[in-house]
Amino acid sequence: MEELIQRSTASKIFLPNAHTLNLAIANPKYHAVLNRATYCFGDGSGVRIAARIRGVKMKSNLVGTDLIPDFFQTTANRGYRYFLLGADPDTIEQAARYAQQHFPGWELAGYHHGYLTCPELRERAIAQIEAAQPHLLLVGMGNPIQETWIDQYQPAQVPLAIGVGGLFDHWGGNLKRAPRWVRYFGFEWLQLLCQQPKKWQRYLIGNFTFLFYALIYWKPDRDMQSKFNRRRKL
Repeated sequence: MEELIQRSTASKIFLPNAHTLNLAIANPKYHAVLNRATYCFGDGSGVRIAARIRGVKMKSNLVGTDLIPDFFQTTANRGYRYFLLGADPDTIEQAARYAQQHFPGWELAGYHHGYLTCPELRERAIAQIEAAQPHLLLVGMGNPIQETWIDQYQPAQVPLAIGVGGLFDHWGGNLKRAPRWVRYFGFEWLQLLCQQPKKWQRYLIGNFTFLFYALIYWKPDRDMQSKFNRRRKL
């Protein structure tokens, strides 16, 4: 991520979870947006299980609420600036205050709410970002809005933009993190469901729908399948 910041071209990182990929399956245009990312890092147990079905073992669960603080702490005091875009006006202000207090090794270049409901608001936000000249743009508008916004409107002079989902709700005090042991076993979604019951379909139906998709789209390795067939014949 720091290497991307030091490049002269604009890069983008997305953190797809099971819900993100369900949307991508249903929407080819959004699927294409995700594929245009510089990197996609897996977020959540569902993505890790699906990868394992395909024979890929992910090294880590890169949920944005862990990844961004770790990155800020690892790269502190190197002259980097960040800009926060997303959430409602009160939440983003609280999130900016939290970030300033907890990550003094980075400079807050500015922030703007994510309710860009008309072209005038969008252009005003883009102009504010361009004037701030941040090294890192964090966009928290939810899927698929944040990835689509980054894909279409990331200023060319911003080296790296990352879609961070509900990070600002955590920093702004709207959501509480699950205990570490709950996160370790991959059940943080239960904590989020308790705090956001209106999203029950996303968690209770969407997670199982994603695993269903992972199974029906799985194509076994031909060499492994041929070996299996030979063993059956023996």
